[in-house]
Amino acid sequence: MRLAEKFKGTTTVGLVFDGGVVLGAERRATLGSMVESKATKKIFKIDENLGMATSGLVGDAQYLVRYLRAEAALYKTSRGRPMSVKALVTLLSNILNQYKFSPYYVGLLVGGVDEEGPHLYSVDAAGGAIPDKYVSTGSGSTFAIAIFESDFKEGLSEEEAVELAKKALTVAMERDVYSGNGIDIAVITKEGFKVLEFEVKR
Repeated sequence: MRLAEKFKGTTTVGLVFDGGVVLGAERRATLGSMVESKATKKIFKIDENLGMATSGLVGDAQYLVRYLRAEAALYKTSRGRPMSVKALVTLLSNILNQYKFSPYYVGLLVGGVDEEGPHLYSVDAAGGAIPDKYVSTGSGSTFAIAIFESDFKEGLSEEEAVELAKKALTVAMERDVYSGNGIDIAVITKEGFKVLEFEVKR
């Protein structure tokens, strides 16, 4: 079990489609059995070609987002081109691995598009990074992954990928009490980073 799943409830999803990556998350933040926030942002733009979905402790996740944004901006300024997805994931893994005995309590999805195409990684609290075509983290991840196992296919269009992410998150919110209050989805392509919002009753 990921540390983020044990200590904090949430559901994040990611999947690769033909030409880009979709990252998705619901908006509920919990403190034990109490809903602490109904409007928590869990998807973050790192650069025009890079994004991250976060689960786990909010403070840890926000610190890492600020760190990575600064490093990505510095990389672009000094080298004249955006950081690749693999370079960002390697940097993040190194940061997390330094503190594996006193870890950041997070489960992270990193997605983006670079010269080699679209990429998606799941990164755990100790810095382990695993590339995949689809993945989910957090307390609702079991339900979301079941949808991906059933419905994911190679070569999805952007519209199909967005709809599949919505479906996986909706099912997770129906069954996981720590997930709910709407859906945010980021689409990352070579044209850039955009966020879509969807209201869900649960």
